[in-house]
Amino acid sequence: MADIKLDESWREPLRDEFESGYMADLKRFLVAEKAAGKRIFPPGGEWFHALDATPLDKVRVVILGQDPYHGPGQAHGLCFSVRPGVRIPPSLVNIYKELQDDLGIAPPDHGNLEHWAGQGVLLLNAVLTVEAHQAASHRGRGWERFTDAVIRLVDARETPAVFILWGSYAQKKAAFVDRSRHLVLKAPHPSPLSAHNGFFGSRPFSQANRFLEQQGLTPIDWRLPPVQVSGD
Repeated sequence: MADIKLDESWREPLRDEFESGYMADLKRFLVAEKAAGKRIFPPGGEWFHALDATPLDKVRVVILGQDPYHGPGQAHGLCFSVRPGVRIPPSLVNIYKELQDDLGIAPPDHGNLEHWAGQGVLLLNAVLTVEAHQAASHRGRGWERFTDAVIRLVDARETPAVFILWGSYAQKKAAFVDRSRHLVLKAPHPSPLSAHNGFFGSRPFSQANRFLEQQGLTPIDWRLPPVQVSGD
């Protein structure tokens, strides 16, 4: 995967992962899936978009997702985020509701979270690809090992960060994070199936900013400005 697009701050620390046998196996799997005519989301140039949009040394908050959206035109490499012009998914609708209750920020009319990523919010899915219309189709192929390595790099830094872990999957995945240095916020997943079991009222955004300020770090501006819908 020598032609991958990601910020240089990640490239050297992840070199061993990219040169590993499991990543070679993963690449062969993805090449074979494409050769078989299967559609894979997001497009290849955006598989590592979370690492391209948020440099390692700029990470202040980590939000973990599971798989990319599997509908056409949705996924673009940031967890919970969709391209401009795409209908806002139900989980993100609930995230916006909690954001409004927590910080009084009115929900935007789009689901694109690039503005968060640009401020140091690492929007990382555990699995970075998926087959069209086949949820969880690329689990167990190696992505989880790679994204564990990404999380460990953030955990190992001296600079404290906030880990926002929604749902049991994210909480288990990041169970090794050092809570003596980092703030770990846990809540149920924002999915409509579980949001009323404790996600609403969890106030992750204000808690994250309070911790960052206590550490002498710049808080996140959680407001999302309007975005332009491209013509493609």
